[in-house]
Amino acid sequence: MTERDTDVVISPSGWVAEQARTYEESGGTKGTTLQGAPCLLLDYEGRKSGQWRRTVLIYGTDGDDQLIVASYGGADQHPQWYLNLQANPEVRLRVGTERFTARAETLSAQDKERVWDSLVDLFPPYADYKKKTSRDIPVVRLRRTGG
Repeated sequence: MTERDTDVVISPSGWVAEQARTYEESGGTKGTTLQGAPCLLLDYEGRKSGQWRRTVLIYGTDGDDQLIVASYGGADQHPQWYLNLQANPEVRLRVGTERFTARAETLSAQDKERVWDSLVDLFPPYADYKKKTSRDIPVVRLRRTGG
């Protein structure tokens, strides 16, 4: 575990915490998929606490960027990590064996429409989540900013 990891609080959700630990402790060689879809580790700063937090998210790609979906299983509210990204868009990622910093940006409606089908192909439950809620499910671009 690096100094950077000691300042991060892992998600309290049981399976997420277990997968995040496996992913990080293996150096990004284990725990990298969920139901066959690729996953990344997202470290983000809490908008109220200032505490760094970590979660595991399925991701797609668009060019060199990663795309994550703020689906929250089709719930009517946004996931907390998304609200935190809106307030603090500078994040740290682990994608496989690589760790780097990135900036989060919610896609425009036009960009989201362009990539949505590829994200559903990657993880088909996204289509059901979209039907379950009247909320517009955001898609977030993570663009690398450093090593």
